[in-house]
Amino acid sequence: MKLLVVGASYRTAPVATLEQLAVPPADLIRTLDRLVAQPYVAEAVIVSTCNRVEVYAAVSGFHGGLGDICAVLADQAGATPAALANHLYVHYDAAAVDHVFRVASGLDSMVVGEAQILGQLRDAYHSASGADSAGRLLHELMQQALRVGKRAHAETNIDRAGQSVVTAALDLAADLLDGDLTGRPAMVVGAGAMGSLGVATLSRLGAGPLTVTNRGAERAVRLAASYGATAVPMTQLVDALTTVDVVVAATAATEPVLTRDVVTRALARRDAARGPLVLLDLAVPRDVEEGVAALPGVEVIDIDRMAAILADGPAAADAAEVARIVAGEVEAFLSWLRGADVAPTVAALRGRADDVVSAELRRLAQRRPDLTDDQRAEVARTVHRVVQRLLHQPTVRVRQLAAEPGGDQYAALLRELFDLEVPQQTSPVDTVPDVVEAEIVMPADPIQPTGGAR
Repeated sequence: MKLLVVGASYRTAPVATLEQLAVPPADLIRTLDRLVAQPYVAEAVIVSTCNRVEVYAAVSGFHGGLGDICAVLADQAGATPAALANHLYVHYDAAAVDHVFRVASGLDSMVVGEAQILGQLRDAYHSASGADSAGRLLHELMQQALRVGKRAHAETNIDRAGQSVVTAALDLAADLLDGDLTGRPAMVVGAGAMGSLGVATLSRLGAGPLTVTNRGAERAVRLAASYGATAVPMTQLVDALTTVDVVVAATAATEPVLTRDVVTRALARRDAARGPLVLLDLAVPRDVEEGVAALPGVEVIDIDRMAAILADGPAAADAAEVARIVAGEVEAFLSWLRGADVAPTVAALRGRADDVVSAELRRLAQRRPDLTDDQRAEVARTVHRVVQRLLHQPTVRVRQLAAEPGGDQYAALLRELFDLEVPQQTSPVDTVPDVVEAEIVMPADPIQPTGGAR
């Protein structure tokens, strides 16, 4: 099996495209099932967050796997592969491992070093495990990625820059409100993971009083009670907006919650002397309707705006140290992959040896019927012991050699020398095709994969 990553993020796609690609929780299992039902996709994990949608897959071939994944993503987005092509990136084998480890360590995040992605990766992995769409290869990849992410935060100071997306967005909001959120009334729309983080961060920054609203009233009540906030029904959204200065919107709704009509009615009753109403839209799909940003007295901070402002992040030295950790971990994982690739060949060699020994012992029994059971058992033990000793050093050595770059050739040589029949292997580190297969309709500039043999 080969590792393949196909995705889009805030780096390559506008919010509108990420909204199209986003896989809501209710559709996650169905989409995973569709992926692994494709001819070339054996395993799949989907990471769908506010600023990235990625598929991690174990595929039996690059072209076929890419075509299968693009088809499912295009169907999810209600678009064609050609329409998405300019926004998608593809990482293959070595580069796929590198990308996943960089994501886990926060190097690929909008706010470099933020730790929230670790929880999101863990949730994605648990969902795939529950759907039985993660097999041996992705189980190992995801477990190692989570370990690498924890190591990056434990061994470096990347957390200095690793504030959450919520914290970064609220810092931008503070700049629009005289530089301080202390004592500013605020509201959080949504009571999921991002909403909970929003309430916690607002509380830590001294904002208040705090209001929480959510379509599921019970979750809003529980979240509000944890921070001394007030829960209000979603039906009172307009009233609540008239009393706050900052809103963190982070629901899983498929349609905008803060529509132009809702915000316009709230503004009409809100004291303009309070300053702008700052709306932080951290949801994908968007919670704030597109036309709201044009209303007077409103400032909208969404993923697109954050990406532009945070393009040059701090802590370059810490990021470089994390990159060094990632590079070492990638090589270690690739060594494991190469070792895993040779295992079936070693098993086939030992199986061939056992077959030869068994055949010779049967022949001995026919030629020497006079041997007692004890004598035949002793001969069998001796022959097996001799064969195992002869095979021990070569099999240990071929595993060591296979763990080195280019080590897949040793397994191939072993199969050739002993004429071994091994189930069809696809090397974990293989040469990457230059272009996407012809049947995948792409624009003039096709997706170029990264990765391949080192």
